[in-house]
Amino acid sequence: MIVIVDYGVGNLGSIINMLKKAGARAIASSEPNVLQQAEKLILPGIGAFDAGMNKLNERGLVPLLNYLALEKKVPFLGLCLGLQLMTKKSEEGQTQGLGWLDAETVRFKFNVEQSNLKVPHMGWNTINIQREHQIFTDLEPDARFYFVHSFFVKSNNSNEVLAKTDYGGEFDSILGKDNILGAQFHPEKSHKFGLRLLKNFAEVVK
Repeated sequence: MIVIVDYGVGNLGSIINMLKKAGARAIASSEPNVLQQAEKLILPGIGAFDAGMNKLNERGLVPLLNYLALEKKVPFLGLCLGLQLMTKKSEEGQTQGLGWLDAETVRFKFNVEQSNLKVPHMGWNTINIQREHQIFTDLEPDARFYFVHSFFVKSNNSNEVLAKTDYGGEFDSILGKDNILGAQFHPEKSHKFGLRLLKNFAEVVK
C-alpha cells in the first residue's frame, strides 16, 4: 500500500487516481498508524514553503516522517513542494525544511537577455537524466512532464541529482538519495509519462 501524506496541501485525488491507473493500491492519510504501515510514501505539495512546513508541524508529523524516511528507510517520493520540503531551507521563507537532501530551495532569477521567460515556470518540459535509477525504467526518451513552480531545488551534492531540466539554464528536477526521491514536476498531470514514473515508484523502486 502506498500512502500519500495528507497534511492539507496537494492534489491528493489526482495522485490517487493516477496510482490506481498504474495498478497500485493507494490512500491518503495523516493518521500515524496508517503512515507507519505504508510500504511506500508520497509527500505531495502545492503552495508556499513555510505554509507547507507549518502544516506538517501543526499536525505533529515531522518526527514520524523523519523516523519513516531516515530510520525505517521507507521509500519516499516528494512531488513539487513535497520535494522542496525535503531540502534544508528555502528563499521563500524562514522555516527550516526537513533536511533529508543536501539542498536548498531558491527562486528563479533571469537576466535581461532572458526577460521573455516567465515565473512561474509553467507547462511541459523535458528532463535530462544525469544518473541511472530505477525510477527511469522503461521511460520513453522524449518523456515530458508538467511543471508549475517559481522556486526550484538546488543541490549541494551532485551525487543526489538524478535529472536536470532547462529553463533559462539547467536546474535540478529529480533528486534521489537512498530511499528518498523527489520530483519538481507533477507526474499526476503528466499523462503517460507521469503514469510510467509513478508505476516505477510503485513497482520497481525498492
